[in-house]
Amino acid sequence: MQKNVIDTNVIVSSLIQRNYPYKIIYELFTHNKFMLCVSEELMSEYYEVLSRPKFAKFPDFFGKAENLLADIETKATKFVPSLKFDLISDKDDNMILELAEACKADFIITGNTNDFTFSEFKETKIVSPE
Repeated sequence: MQKNVIDTNVIVSSLIQRNYPYKIIYELFTHNKFMLCVSEELMSEYYEVLSRPKFAKFPDFFGKAENLLADIETKATKFVPSLKFDLISDKDDNMILELAEACKADFIITGNTNDFTFSEFKETKIVSPE
């Protein structure tokens, strides 16, 4: 089964509009079409970002976020990265690379083209949701 690491910005986008991130999460992940790989650090970021007050302007954002996080907690596979990297200028995003290395991810899915300026990391392809 394909292993994917999904950056937080894709999770946020999936809750706001019905576009590619929505399809990745609600048509593929929730129907077990791929393995979502997470770490404690990434889960903490998901929770922290999805609880930000700025998202209150989107209809039922927090309710949908709560349901999605529960689904992720149940269905995702947790990994504990053992290596540290310092390759991305936004230091917090290095945890995505660390997780991808730990789980031997097929893909990192991110909308963050400012920090993820390379198309591969080891054997992991870095792609946009599209």
